Amino acid sequence: MERRTLIYTLIVTCVLLSYHCRQTPKPEPATAKEIGLYEEPFRPQYHFSPPEKWMNDPNGLVYHQGIYHLFYQYYPEDIVWGPMHWGHATSTDLLHWENKPIALYPDKNGLIFSGSAVVDTENTSGLGTKDNPPLVAVFTYHDMEKEKAGGNDYQTQGVAYSLDNGETFTVYEGNPVLLNSEFKDFRDPKVFWDEAMEHWVMALVAGDHLRLYHSDNLLEWTYMSRFGEDQGAHGGVWECPDLFELKVDGTDERKWVLLISINPGAPNGGSGTQYFVGDFDGITFTSDQREAKWLDRGTDNYAGVTYNNTPGGERIFIGWMSNWDYARDTPTEVWRSAMTLPRTLSLAKFNGDYTLVNYPIGRVGELLTKESDLDLKIDGGAEEKIGLESGSQTSLYFKTALEDLTFVLRNDSGEEVVMKLDSQEGLFSLDRSRSGIVDFQESFGKIQQMPLNHQEGDILEFDLFIDASSIEIFINKGQYAMTAQVFPTVPYSEFSIENGMSDRLEIDTLEVFTVAGIWKNP
Repeated sequence: MERRTLIYTLIVTCVLLSYHCRQTPKPEPATAKEIGLYEEPFRPQYHFSPPEKWMNDPNGLVYHQGIYHLFYQYYPEDIVWGPMHWGHATSTDLLHWENKPIALYPDKNGLIFSGSAVVDTENTSGLGTKDNPPLVAVFTYHDMEKEKAGGNDYQTQGVAYSLDNGETFTVYEGNPVLLNSEFKDFRDPKVFWDEAMEHWVMALVAGDHLRLYHSDNLLEWTYMSRFGEDQGAHGGVWECPDLFELKVDGTDERKWVLLISINPGAPNGGSGTQYFVGDFDGITFTSDQREAKWLDRGTDNYAGVTYNNTPGGERIFIGWMSNWDYARDTPTEVWRSAMTLPRTLSLAKFNGDYTLVNYPIGRVGELLTKESDLDLKIDGGAEEKIGLESGSQTSLYFKTALEDLTFVLRNDSGEEVVMKLDSQEGLFSLDRSRSGIVDFQESFGKIQQMPLNHQEGDILEFDLFIDASSIEIFINKGQYAMTAQVFPTVPYSEFSIENGMSDRLEIDTLEVFTVAGIWKNP
């Protein structure tokens, strides 16, 4: 027995040594205690990330009594996925976050998978009072023992409630509130109050389609309808639905939008979020859309949902900034993964086609301080280099025509992220194959592409947000979006524009901003 243990230890040691030898050079491992919490290598400085351990899907996004709640899938024992809890953080501005104790723990009914939260203003559930209405979380239970037994009854829906604005939760004694014996994947309830029908609506996914239920009290649910078996992308399991109404910009028209995350099956590989634009009559969601439309063409925006009960009725979105192809392998040591910037969703029509626009909330501007304001004239075949004083806490803004141009982020180690505009193909691409540490997963360096519904010469407006381990790119105020993780061994310090045309390129304004950090060491 001891000999087998010794052999096993030697094998594991050799494998680990071989793995680390293959890695691109990176900073020496360090702990948060040694160098300070939120100061570790690759730690985002203006995006949300947990203090330590594993995080994935945002859950229970809700505003109540001046507080924005961010719950999330959390495993407090390791930096890889494990038995799921609901982690918790709060904010008054969606920028600065206070980490809170774990909100929900696994219990006799199973692990705590994704879900949503609502303010039960009229106390329809009877779990609070009219004077102190409950904050109600609705989530998926995942029973590991039942899954191992081979049936289809291991995912059900449960309820917990809080009477102190999310500080503590009580698990409902009558859980689960919605059973299942038909579908292997039956999860991720998004609940909202339907004003027209005067009842609660639950959108959840069952394998390859959406299912809608209604309730008068959040505790007893009745099936209404289904959507999507033969519409959109079906390369993987449907997850994390969200259904909401938006006004079409510049018109009086109102349409309903359905978000569906899918893994795998996204256009650039692995995980991604598609959306449908259609109508909802209180019972059934319908859409004429046959093909998938994508909220974000990057590989690192998944499982995102929107806030319930926002004070101005805004539709505010946060996504998990990772991808299941490599989420468990990224080179962080204290914590793993972060959230996107909070984004405002709006609906617009471009060339007669409905488009879900997503762009950072206006308050993000409060983090920006201008470094420089440049007027560029770049001859054909030439390159202009711009120093970035803030390194990996930088935002860039500029306008340029759709021409053959290359934008490059570089650091002093020769690592680079290469972004290109292709005027003939109408494409924007991002190549992170030489961006830093990339060899933890084979496909991480694959070039990502985003089609642009524009012609050569059309003006495009760019916003780039660069953090320690991510880039978020917005074109035309969010008509197009691309989110990508990167792991440079030292911060990027230069941005260059290469003019691939024969004519001179003129950019009247290129603005460089420092982005303030949001974290303070305790």
